[in-house]
Amino acid sequence: MLRLLTRLGLRFDDIVEERRFVDQYVRGNIGWTQVAMLLGAFTYAGYAFWDWVLYPDVVATTLAIRGGVAVLVLLPLTALLSVPAMKPWAETIFLVYCVVPGCVLPSVYLVLPSGFTYAAPGVMMVILFVSTMLPLRIGPLAVFCLTTWIALCIAESLGPALPPGLRFINHSLVLNAFALSLYAVAAREFRARQQFRTAQALKQEKERSEASLRDLHATQSQLVQAEKLASLGQLVAGVAHEVSTPLGLALTTSTTMEADLRAMGEALSGTAVRRSDLTRGIARIENGLRLTSENLHRASEMVHSFKQVAIHHADEERHTFELGGWLSELIAKLGPLLSRQGLIVELDCPQGIVLSSYPGALAQVISNLAFNAAAHAYPDGRGGRFTMTVTQPDQALARIACADQGVGIREDLQARVFDPFFTTGRERGNIGLGLHIAFNTVVSSLSGRIALESEPGRGTLVLIEIPVSS
Repeated sequence: MLRLLTRLGLRFDDIVEERRFVDQYVRGNIGWTQVAMLLGAFTYAGYAFWDWVLYPDVVATTLAIRGGVAVLVLLPLTALLSVPAMKPWAETIFLVYCVVPGCVLPSVYLVLPSGFTYAAPGVMMVILFVSTMLPLRIGPLAVFCLTTWIALCIAESLGPALPPGLRFINHSLVLNAFALSLYAVAAREFRARQQFRTAQALKQEKERSEASLRDLHATQSQLVQAEKLASLGQLVAGVAHEVSTPLGLALTTSTTMEADLRAMGEALSGTAVRRSDLTRGIARIENGLRLTSENLHRASEMVHSFKQVAIHHADEERHTFELGGWLSELIAKLGPLLSRQGLIVELDCPQGIVLSSYPGALAQVISNLAFNAAAHAYPDGRGGRFTMTVTQPDQALARIACADQGVGIREDLQARVFDPFFTTGRERGNIGLGLHIAFNTVVSSLSGRIALESEPGRGTLVLIEIPVSS
């Protein structure tokens, strides 16, 4: 039987899935089902009014039967569903609620003078209520139909004999009602199972999609962080290259002075020392100390500048700073690195524009735009100019226009330049996150806007607008 129900789509192979469906289908709307059960109890007892209209002599007996069933069975079962511990037994309670009045109803016709002449309409009313108002599955409904029909047959055998034609009509009507109710409930359950399976599949797909999206966001976040570290690594490599020159000169000079000192020591240990040799040796040592001091000082300044740039890149705290002076310092610190790529940075910024914002985030944006221009606007290595023009259209807004006169960007690519992982230099090892980081930083960290305008062969303009107080 279970295999047949499974083939008909009225049962799931998976026991866990079947339990979930039953829990949703049978116990999903207990409150509304209780309202229907109350209505059914009062309706069942209320049919005694019809008995009073037709046969007032026996209404006391029929009211006792109908009312007794309603008060002693139907209403207690309805109240029992309010107990949390009884909710797992909801379908059994529904079945008892249906079977008891269905089996007791034929006893009313044993009391009525008309007997079972009008039994079919009464039984059909019970069938109609059960199949439409209660969330019974096809199996419990079949049990209800069988027990109710057996009770009707037994009661008929105890009552006055009916004309053969009337008995046949009554049973035909009742059996036809049973068949229609079984079909209606089976069709309703079949659709509910399909909807349940579809909902489960959508839920699983949603969970998989959300998991994939979380993984994608995590991967993207890691790549963005890696790109930020790569830009800082580029600074490290550039500064290391710049610092190596003065340190090398200082090391060479100190080695030369060491040799001069040994020569002077050997000369002084001899019997005679010429004044000219001593003067020349002291002059060489003084010149060497001067060169060593100058180169060490130059290296110290480079290290200090690098330290400040690194702090700017890592700084996430809000500060108040004068934009013109801050940009001049940033360009001075980035200048040696950009000059190696042939990029000359020019700044036009009026004094007095004070921001209360995040210098680390702004430094990240300016650095990314400058290095992006060096790599993409002048790809042949010939270098060019990168101009920053700062204006203040109103008291609450600062505008930074970053422009180059490079190769420009094709119109069909301009809408994608801020997309993550979009790059036209994939063959050169670029991964396409520089402008994406700049876009996200301006929008999220600086609460501003960024836009790009470009024309092939005539350069690119990146316009940044940020509030004076982020």
